[in-house]
Amino acid sequence: MGSTARPSPSGTQWTIAAAGHEAVIVEVGGGVRTYRHDGVDQLDGYDADEMCPGCAGQVLTPWPNRIRDGRYTFGDRLLQLTLSEPDRAVAIHGLVAWVPWRLVERSADAVTVGFDLPPQPGYPWPLRLRTRWSVGPDGLRAEHEATNLGVDPAPFGLAAHPYLRVPGVAVDDLSLRLPARSRLQVDSRLLPIGVTPVAGSEYDWTSPRRIGRARLDLTFGDVIRDDDGGSVVSLSAPDGSAGVRIWADREFGWWQVFTGDALSGPRRRRSVAVEPMTCPPDAFRSGRDVITLKPGATWRGVWGVRPGA
Repeated sequence: MGSTARPSPSGTQWTIAAAGHEAVIVEVGGGVRTYRHDGVDQLDGYDADEMCPGCAGQVLTPWPNRIRDGRYTFGDRLLQLTLSEPDRAVAIHGLVAWVPWRLVERSADAVTVGFDLPPQPGYPWPLRLRTRWSVGPDGLRAEHEATNLGVDPAPFGLAAHPYLRVPGVAVDDLSLRLPARSRLQVDSRLLPIGVTPVAGSEYDWTSPRRIGRARLDLTFGDVIRDDDGGSVVSLSAPDGSAGVRIWADREFGWWQVFTGDALSGPRRRRSVAVEPMTCPPDAFRSGRDVITLKPGATWRGVWGVRPGA
């Protein structure tokens, strides 16, 4: 009998390419596994035979980050989610990172994947989710849609978890520009307990500045928006010769920045996760910037990655 090929832990792989840009989108989680420009990695991805490490490239919905004790109220309902990060007794990063998304549409430079989230204990609202990934002269682009298929309003949030990398440059030496006026203070469970301005502090990267020894797993808010309502975070080499930028439209008012210190092996502090988020951690409890999706309504948000300092 012939041997059977071992399936990839991330499922089917869809490669898209155009104008020197190439990305691989995966079935499991519907996220991005790799993105390169002219053969140079812009994201710290992972191999096809590797299970997705550290949420790399995943789409995090219907909530991003952590919910304290996995418990929240919405309307007159008290709801309990599975504690997916049991060490901290929290529910983390939504419900779709490890499910198989299906192919909806595909071309040479774009692929659309979808997942219909069924109602379930802890989140009893059905959602239709779609992500269109594309590449072109402007880089990598992700267009997200979420439609409430139910008869009741649903709480909703979304984030993405790409790790940005400037090859050959250590995290300490990267220059970071982060257009945010405040950061969340967190407790030992990485849950928010307050908000403080960044001005004059060690967490102020509103002007480009070296990351240095900063150990970051923090949420930044009060973003400084561009004329189109969006915002851009950049990482660059010390001499400005290379870099990468991540942008998000007006739907994303928060940035999570993680320098990878909690990761193990060679991934530790090798790249920086810069995560556009529609709402902060624990938003289902605080209500802050939670999107209420009315029955039949569709939310849309867009973000992307561009090479260049």
